[in-house]
Amino acid sequence: MTQYERMVKGLLYDPGDEEIMAEQFPYQDKLWEFNKLKPSQIEEKEKYMKEVFAECGDNCYIELPLHANWGGAHLHFGSGIYANSDLTLVDDGHIYVGDKVMFGPDVTIATANHPIDPELRAKGLQYNKDVHIGENVWIGAGSVIVPGVTIGKNAVIGAGSVVTKDIPENVVAVGNPCRVLRNVGEHDREFFYKDEKVDWENIV
Repeated sequence: MTQYERMVKGLLYDPGDEEIMAEQFPYQDKLWEFNKLKPSQIEEKEKYMKEVFAECGDNCYIELPLHANWGGAHLHFGSGIYANSDLTLVDDGHIYVGDKVMFGPDVTIATANHPIDPELRAKGLQYNKDVHIGENVWIGAGSVIVPGVTIGKNAVIGAGSVVTKDIPENVVAVGNPCRVLRNVGEHDREFFYKDEKVDWENIV
């Protein structure tokens, strides 16, 4: 079994393998060019996402710069996704993102991990576990999502959280490690910030 095959299967592998690097470098070069685009070059941004990402729906927007080990080649975007600046994707494994997800600035999503055993780690080995983010999730600024995590739809992850375990649907979760604070409910339909009410009659 080649190192690339081991990578795909989620086994321990050598990320510096020549075959892997030969495939990875072109994506990194494309990402370098992508990050030089001007904010107004919307069509060029969309072209990159459609061509390089594993999947990309419609009406997705990324504030540059974007950082990604594989340039987003293992990223699966739904539609209507917004990512603020400095989104970091350790996309050696696959990252699945549902429709209408929002990322605050400086969010990190990691799929790659290293063994705890010092002898294995000294060999430079790693393994990858996919990350799944459900539709309509909001990931707050500076949050970190570790390998293998699933975040349920409509969840809100508070700024600065470190998500080490699965988060269920329809909750607000915060902290390090990230824990469920409360459910999303009627209070959130009435108030958008502290005691400030939502003026539903004026919202299109």
